[in-house]
Amino acid sequence: MQHSVEFLLSVVSAAQFPAPRLPEIAFLGRSNVGKSSLLNALAGARAARVSSTPGRTRAINFFSVSNRQRVPKMVFADLPGYGYAKISKSISATWPAFIEPYLAERATLALCVCLVDANVPPRDNDRQLFDWLRARDRAFLAVATKVDRSSGNQRVRSLVALQRDLGLDEILPVSAKTRDGIPDLWRRIAKAAAME
Repeated sequence: MQHSVEFLLSVVSAAQFPAPRLPEIAFLGRSNVGKSSLLNALAGARAARVSSTPGRTRAINFFSVSNRQRVPKMVFADLPGYGYAKISKSISATWPAFIEPYLAERATLALCVCLVDANVPPRDNDRQLFDWLRARDRAFLAVATKVDRSSGNQRVRSLVALQRDLGLDEILPVSAKTRDGIPDLWRRIAKAAAME
């Protein structure tokens, strides 16, 4: 699947959201879970800025996703990470006012891609995120990042534990580094955006 992913804009208030014309895929998770690296792996190029300092993203960054003919097909939304320093600790109560309305009310939001680190046990804020999305009946896909950092048996144990501890029916393992799972993730995104 060949797509072009290009930065559109950053917003820090609901008034700045782009016009809701195309299906949107939101990427969210704890700080340092590898959101920017995953976006770049999906893009096949450097679309999102990768920082060595967790919690740098303070805005929602929107990216246009086009096909080979450069026709926009969907929009990626990279949300600020949670659970680090000045980033809010409670999903529903203290996320900035523009993030909760985006997740709760955005009519074109087709799928929330929720990232968890395959090598780190889930934390309360991970559970809060999934509970919050379930309570609002939002479509989501759980994705375990950084699976290249563990070997076969350890990887399987970690994924089973994450799935159990977060109450998930499934979790998709991916690696931005080796690109394992990236084609599967693209297929799920395309289906959610009704591109298949």
